[in-house]
Amino acid sequence: MTLAGKSVIVTGAGTGIGLGITETLLADGANVTVVGRREEPLRTLADKYGDAVNVVTQDVSAPGAGERIVAAATRAFGGVDSVVNNAGLARFGRLDTIDPDLFDAMFAVNVKAPAELIRCALPQLKAHHGSVVNISSVGGALSMPGRSFYGATKAALNSLTRSLARELAPDVRVNALMPGPVDTPMWNETGLDAAGTDRLRDELTASTPMGRFGRGEEIGTWVRLLLDPDVSGWVTGAVVPVDGGRTT
Repeated sequence: MTLAGKSVIVTGAGTGIGLGITETLLADGANVTVVGRREEPLRTLADKYGDAVNVVTQDVSAPGAGERIVAAATRAFGGVDSVVNNAGLARFGRLDTIDPDLFDAMFAVNVKAPAELIRCALPQLKAHHGSVVNISSVGGALSMPGRSFYGATKAALNSLTRSLARELAPDVRVNALMPGPVDTPMWNETGLDAAGTDRLRDELTASTPMGRFGRGEEIGTWVRLLLDPDVSGWVTGAVVPVDGGRTT
């Protein structure tokens, strides 16, 4: 349990993949600063796990968010050992019908906010020889008709991961995971209607060799492995598919 007592920031921590990540890290003894736009699910975690959870209600794309998150983690736990950039925004639609402003919104959450949080935490990450895990998507590696804006932001996050891994080595490790379809509340917020969402879910299940959606805790296990220096201390710049075989 080499994460015991470590201070980890997890964005988008209240539901879905973020919840699976957070509970996996808490089970390993980490102290987690949980970040999200809605306070209620974060408070539920605090009620369940007590002082090991520090709640920060924050939109990660808001100006100054990175500084506020790092300051809150430092006040609660004395510093920052690791950052998990999980918060994401997904809006789907074809190029000729989607609102172009959604590209800016997704880029702000999916690329700019992770970079800014890493930048704000960097002095402490360097001091603690810390680690970053960015939660990307198979959309950053596959062609995504009808989801091109989203896929482009995740491809940018993959590039950011690889570049920062070289730039920050050897003091800070930076890796990413590319989940395939994971069963989360995000599927109710894509901008598609109910019938379109059901069709997309059926298509994704059919194109996934394992024949099912993933679970948040399955992603959490991989985050824990990448954060653990005893397991992954020589791993940086990796972009790991955890996708039921979808990218094979």
